Amino acid sequence: MNQPIRAAADFSVGFIGLGGMGRGVVKNMLAGGAAVSVHDLDPEAVALAVSQGAKAEPDLAAMAASVDVLGICITTAEAVQKLALGPGGLLSRMKKGAVFLDHTTVSPDHVDKMREACAARGIDYCEAPMTRTPVHADRGEVNILFGGTAELLERLRPLFETYAENIFHVGPAGHAIRLKLIHNYIAFANVASWCEGFALAAREGLDMDKVIGIISAAGGKSGMMDLYGEATLKRDFTPLMSLANAQKDVRYYAQWLEQAGLPGFMAESVHQTYALASIMGFEDESCTAVIKAYEKLTGVEARLPGVREEE
Repeated sequence: MNQPIRAAADFSVGFIGLGGMGRGVVKNMLAGGAAVSVHDLDPEAVALAVSQGAKAEPDLAAMAASVDVLGICITTAEAVQKLALGPGGLLSRMKKGAVFLDHTTVSPDHVDKMREACAARGIDYCEAPMTRTPVHADRGEVNILFGGTAELLERLRPLFETYAENIFHVGPAGHAIRLKLIHNYIAFANVASWCEGFALAAREGLDMDKVIGIISAAGGKSGMMDLYGEATLKRDFTPLMSLANAQKDVRYYAQWLEQAGLPGFMAESVHQTYALASIMGFEDESCTAVIKAYEKLTGVEARLPGVREEE
């Protein structure tokens, strides 16, 4: 990419990961005019992207060699490194001057390792974790947290603008994932706390309509409760953000906290709460399914009046 890029149509993009967020990102990049090749283990997700104008590319090595921007939005730092690093990894196939665009929520150590590996091959590493939900991704309204140089941000801005409502330049590389992990820890700790409170309220026979109404009208109100509180009490555990991903993000945060030399009593409590719910079999449900772990102990489901008990 030697010439300045001024529009999304100037980009050739390869994108790996068509889950909740990646699906919407690709849809809106295509609508913005970018040429996008896609890869995912789910053939239905690939077929949907192809119906929107993408090219299916089963050969990851060929994809990496042919594009200006290789984007990835999968599950973990470990999964990204398995694909990208080492002999025959994706970085070894990419063109010098290309961009490795990492939308995966990873760890600070991962960002450092990937940035160094990319630099050694003349590739620009872009850490760009996202916030908001798959609903926002579908509408082209995610928030991008960008860590890196202003020059790289301006180079990628026309592409980002096809699927992001807000693009925040957080600071140098490494700062974006650190802020994302702090954000996610606070959000998931909040979910765990009100799920615990809801379960206790249900156990004690409180009117759950009044419980959520009064909490939402006072200091206990939160963005996560606004997003998920009523759905939880309606027993809707659609995984907009899965419990498994919540556990992973809090694990990365707790590890980072320890590496920073700070006590992590709360972080470990939150992590173990999600780990327990995952072990109990709720990992593929919403992050709010953590309430089911508490309900296993209380024997009572937390639900709004009139909502049927689960079979």
